[in-house]
Amino acid sequence: MADESPLHRPILDWYEANARELPWREPGCSPWLILVSEIMLQQTPVNRVLPIWREWAERWPTPADLADASPADVIRAWGRLGYPRRALRLHQAAQAIVERHNGSVPSDHAELLALPGIGSYTAAAVASFAFGQRHAVLDTNVRRVFARTVSGVEYPPPALTAAETRLATELLPEQKAHVWAVAVMELGALICTARSPKCAACPVSAQCAWRLAGSPPHTGPARKGQAWAGTDRQIRGALMAALRHSKEPLSQPQLVIEVPDSALRDPGQRSRCLAGLIEDGLVEPLPDERYQLPA
Repeated sequence: MADESPLHRPILDWYEANARELPWREPGCSPWLILVSEIMLQQTPVNRVLPIWREWAERWPTPADLADASPADVIRAWGRLGYPRRALRLHQAAQAIVERHNGSVPSDHAELLALPGIGSYTAAAVASFAFGQRHAVLDTNVRRVFARTVSGVEYPPPALTAAETRLATELLPEQKAHVWAVAVMELGALICTARSPKCAACPVSAQCAWRLAGSPPHTGPARKGQAWAGTDRQIRGALMAALRHSKEPLSQPQLVIEVPDSALRDPGQRSRCLAGLIEDGLVEPLPDERYQLPA
């Protein structure tokens, strides 16, 4: 970065005064538990993550602890956080950390990226937040802040673009880049929200390109909300809940779940969802046509 951005100081000062006190931000939080938080926080609000993260931190404080657990225990402990494949990926990452890195989360970005289930965002986030490195960390909140303050549009494109990555990299300060990364993320989470942004409380509202342009409405593709009722996601979640709560394997008729009548009338939906869970490694079929969490 050639020049200091006028965004830097106001956002960093705002973060210092307004940052939420979260356990994975506390000094001394291990790189492993920071990695766990990043996986849990994907598409899941902080208030839902906090109690589960604390349980995991107590139960599996190191990669070796989680690596020794059974997949079934890991899935049960994941509870209702959603997207339970993330639990299996964390388990696989823990095993890889033990096998490849002697049980310590690697600090090298490339080595983080090579872990099972770790994508570009998570690798950059862990390298930044756990090891203080200088990386562009682009989650939905950060992309929205940059779209508004710099690009002058209400929302970023549906998928991350090369232009966004270039912009985020250009905006990285030479010093405290890891603090900048989390500060912008926090601004997007608390102030520059997707709906009803609190522009009056924003530390950079006076220089926000979108606000200076009159806050023009979004003109790109319609933003789709996430449907839930009656969807495969709901059925999959209900099937997983039934198996989590059972101490014994269940037959398909025993997988009694609470779903909308329309879903119950579709004889293929439950079977399709169960087959998908088996393919994802989240459910293990037994020879007697019963099902359980993976052993």
